Amino acid sequence: MGAVIDLIREDLRGFTGYGSARSEKLQGEVWLNANESAWPSAGDPGDGCRRYPEPQPPELAEALARLYGCVPGQLLIGRGSDEAIDLLVRTLCVPGRDAVVVSPPVFGMYAVSARLQGAPLIEVPLIDGVESFAPDLHALAEIALSRCARLVFLCSPGNPTGNAIALDDIAALARRLQGRALLVVDEAYGEFSSQHSAIGLLGEHDNLGVLRTLSKAHALAGARIGVLAADPALVAALRRCQAPYPVPAPCAALALAALSPEALARTAGRVAEVRSERERMRTALADVPGVLRVYPSEGNFLLVRFADASRAFAQLLAAGIVVRDQRAAPQLGDALRITIGTPAQNDRVLRALSKGTLA
Repeated sequence: MGAVIDLIREDLRGFTGYGSARSEKLQGEVWLNANESAWPSAGDPGDGCRRYPEPQPPELAEALARLYGCVPGQLLIGRGSDEAIDLLVRTLCVPGRDAVVVSPPVFGMYAVSARLQGAPLIEVPLIDGVESFAPDLHALAEIALSRCARLVFLCSPGNPTGNAIALDDIAALARRLQGRALLVVDEAYGEFSSQHSAIGLLGEHDNLGVLRTLSKAHALAGARIGVLAADPALVAALRRCQAPYPVPAPCAALALAALSPEALARTAGRVAEVRSERERMRTALADVPGVLRVYPSEGNFLLVRFADASRAFAQLLAAGIVVRDQRAAPQLGDALRITIGTPAQNDRVLRALSKGTLA
């Protein structure tokens, strides 16, 4: 079986990328090598942004590695997990030849990145089962192997479905794709799940990548800090294809503050509250007239089917509540996705949906 490095586009395997001023690792007292301003910005009293930042801030990489239980060399830090998705598609897929496999309904950026790269997109729909949605893993493997796929994306917990995929199933799929495709598990909502992270499988499967983000549980969506955890050889290749300075210094500082022991303890408390509220809302929404189904969720949201989703959406908007309209997504023509808010916000959702009839 081939190594994961063999999945990279042939024309990029010897690619060295752009050598930025910070990547040279030089030492000195007077910095005149990057055409930066010699004076601080009037809008930056702390003078923290006059210099270009480290491409992969070492202190942040160490903190993220501790958080996720891996080593810094396994992490690519970027502008949210969206950048990692785009880098993976551009680095692994030759336009018009190498396909990307997804299981809709699912996060839309996989398809967007594939289209922008000219990579064929293959869809293997989730199965809407008795308990929840689930991927057809056998079909995913068969199609990926027969259609020259280089990337297979799984979302666990799924967005917008909320379903989690068992680690044994992820490992089995990675084995089937070994040497042929990279399996990427998007764990943007992993903190809210009762399941362990697939990062623990990286030592056994070099064709596995795991996406994580600080946008959700860590409340840093505006800072745009995401990571890909993967084989060090793949991470090194992706870094060579990445823009020179992907992590702005203020964002790195915000992330480090959010990863302090005190901040992580507060985050754990918020996650526990979200899980509790998620179950309360699931039970309460199921009793609202006109609600057809509330799916179980391992994320910080609930997917809800309505007899009249248009009316439910309008009632919520009239009450000043904005939720995610899923009616254009495959299999979800009657569904809305509702993020779990504070207890007061959740009560407001229930009051809005209980006014009049949704049936």
